[in-house]
Amino acid sequence: MEDLRSFDDIVEQLQEKYNKIGQKTDDHLQGLLHSKPITYWDYIQTDALLNLQIQRTTLPDEMVFIAYHQINELIFKMILWEIQQVAEAEELNVAYFEDKIMRVSRYFDMLTTSFNIMREGMAVEQYMKFRYTLTPASGFQSAQYRMIEFASTELINLIDYRFRKTIDRETPFEHAFEHLYWQAAGKDYKTGEKSTLLVNFEKRYKGDFIRFMQTYNTKNLWSRFKELPIEDQKGESIIKAMRHFDHTVNITWVMAHYNTARHYIESGTGDGEATGGSDWKKYMHPKYQKRIFFPELWSEEELKNWGENI
Repeated sequence: MEDLRSFDDIVEQLQEKYNKIGQKTDDHLQGLLHSKPITYWDYIQTDALLNLQIQRTTLPDEMVFIAYHQINELIFKMILWEIQQVAEAEELNVAYFEDKIMRVSRYFDMLTTSFNIMREGMAVEQYMKFRYTLTPASGFQSAQYRMIEFASTELINLIDYRFRKTIDRETPFEHAFEHLYWQAAGKDYKTGEKSTLLVNFEKRYKGDFIRFMQTYNTKNLWSRFKELPIEDQKGESIIKAMRHFDHTVNITWVMAHYNTARHYIESGTGDGEATGGSDWKKYMHPKYQKRIFFPELWSEEELKNWGENI
């Protein structure tokens, strides 16, 4: 039997913890008497997780598609979790900032290489059949990915390049939202009418996006970087980390996605269009919209050739 005196320090810490929140330590200890021991499957919620893959067809490779995208969303959640900690840090220092940047970069590195699962892991003929059950849905509608963009950079860097000169920090968020780069992919380029893809997306998330844009307007990664001491901002290591993140998210990962989409959509077995009806080539390829989170960290030549020769 363990010596009860060895628990004295722990009990004191528990009392201090519960006193701070106006709770009785005895009540919580009583609760422990009746609690069940934790198991891996309860802690991870394995059964619930593995029951979220619901196919809409009988084609086996649809399971790959569903599970892969759900994994992506879980990774996006982890990325947002890391960025949130930077955004809310009261005493931010360069070591902490760089550690978080490299964490989110590693997540995107993993996402980039994982596209081989999509590209080589599904039979083209199966994908070109079950993809029609997705219409008018699209990966375009990943709200978490949009939030990662909002949380990473100044809003102006996400505005369609054609309208950037007309928008500044005084521009209402509602107006800026209508001119985000991805709006063009969801509109008829002749009439300007929004597609069902975009209408559904905005109906579900527009309010959330506006609030998120407001929240991260002054505490996105770039804004927080500029709060660091000038000498720290000039550090070779932090600049390298931020450039890696920028390049990985806006070129490497995007091109892996682009090439995977092209592998299937241009296979000759379908209509050559994305499930949501977007102009997927101009929307996805980085050379068109030149999405760049930290333009001040790149040379004029690098900015000019962003996404070219890939």
